[in-house]
Amino acid sequence: MPALLEHANFTVSDPVATAAWMQDVFGWKIRWEGNAIAGGHTKHVGTEDRYVALYNPGRSAEAKASSYHTLGGLNHVAVVVDDIRSTEKAVEAHGFVPKNHADYEPGQRFYFHDADGIEYEVVQYD
Repeated sequence: MPALLEHANFTVSDPVATAAWMQDVFGWKIRWEGNAIAGGHTKHVGTEDRYVALYNPGRSAEAKASSYHTLGGLNHVAVVVDDIRSTEKAVEAHGFVPKNHADYEPGQRFYFHDADGIEYEVVQYD
């Protein structure tokens, strides 16, 4: 059996706000939350077996240059959905701007950036 990705950990400005839009847009649930490394706070949001850890260090953190030009940078995260149109409406309702729409083999996709500049790819397979 191949290895499975269990979670990814992002540093965000507001774990509560990020978890809230993820719950609404992706239908995810809060799995855990609590104190974290260096006096920070983390929320785990996702499904029963996969999640995103949303970490804030408890002090101001500065965004770096474009991740596409930073070694070790996070370029984007892809999420598979069953209904790309309703997901896009939910993305827009949170004030995010969908872009780079494409039909491709084997499905459809679009991208958006959240309030922290993290890029998400939303995919629906046919």
